[in-house]
Amino acid sequence: QAAFPVFPNLAACGLPADVVVDFSSPKALPGLLAAAAARKLPLIVATTGLSAEDKGLLSGRAREIPIFVSANMSLGINLVRELIQQAAAVLGGSFDIEIVEKHHNQKKDSPSGTALLLADAMNEVFLGSRQYVYGRHTRSELRDAKEIGIHAVRAGSIVGEHEVLFAGKDEVVEFRHTAYSRQVFASGALQAARYLIGKPPGLYGMKEMITAGSAVTRLYVGEEQAMLTLLEVPYDTARIAEVFQGIARENISVDMISQTAPVDGRVEISFTLARADLDRARRLLGGLRTEVLTEAVKLAVEGPGMEVQSGVAARFFQAMAGVGARIHSVTTSETKIACVIDRAAQGLAVAAIKEAFQL
Repeated sequence: QAAFPVFPNLAACGLPADVVVDFSSPKALPGLLAAAAARKLPLIVATTGLSAEDKGLLSGRAREIPIFVSANMSLGINLVRELIQQAAAVLGGSFDIEIVEKHHNQKKDSPSGTALLLADAMNEVFLGSRQYVYGRHTRSELRDAKEIGIHAVRAGSIVGEHEVLFAGKDEVVEFRHTAYSRQVFASGALQAARYLIGKPPGLYGMKEMITAGSAVTRLYVGEEQAMLTLLEVPYDTARIAEVFQGIARENISVDMISQTAPVDGRVEISFTLARADLDRARRLLGGLRTEVLTEAVKLAVEGPGMEVQSGVAARFFQAMAGVGARIHSVTTSETKIACVIDRAAQGLAVAAIKEAFQL
């Protein structure tokens, strides 16, 4: 007899709960979603083999409850996922990519959901242009450069092993993850449960959890900078291109380029550059009206978790406002906020950012 109650399905379970964790089968998903939504319980779906229809169901219910979805609950395999994306961006154009996954002889699905998770992660880098080839025993042709090979081994009691190979000319880069017990999946699920409880409705995943504490991990200060603003520039992309081509021919590096919305066919364009290059740049732009900030400092915060967390910009601007730092220009990306401030405000601004983000 089990040491804990067993029920035929979640709807039949009347016991109090904080979160639902599912490692079962896609077939159970509709009933599971309905029961979790009825009780307003956060749900962790660790099932592989989800169809497009299943994912649609998850998206719909995520408007009612927080749902965490991952084909593999191992923190290690999800770290590998991030690393191979970086490798694909650097190596993928000239390296062949192959995935080999190994599991016990009782596993039915092939390839594993984790192998597909890894393949999809790399294919994101290639904008979905890579084709998956499952084994090669039926093929008698040369390998296509736009393939990702996926191969499955079923033997013994192997819990799970995934290897990703980047094979280039005269060198091979390998990433490998081995699970020695299913405990790693349980540990990951418990960590996901702690993360998910208290979250608002929405879809969450390993990336959000892993980067939850890394919204900002780096502070960069660029000194000896200037900011140059071009006034009343014709709203003409070809004309703007000419401006930057002239700057490039003089080997002047620019950063933090921003453009205003057009007014009466004119725009303003600002960018930063080394203060030592300012006079040369102004001579090149002799036909244009300009404004110059000579005593400028470039301040930037960066972190992998910025993309998936809200409120980072609010904390950044609040920190700047708290010390009276005037911001002359701002640019952003998914993982970075950069601004230009007066050099006189540098010390207070840096201290405020460090305090706001505990750097």
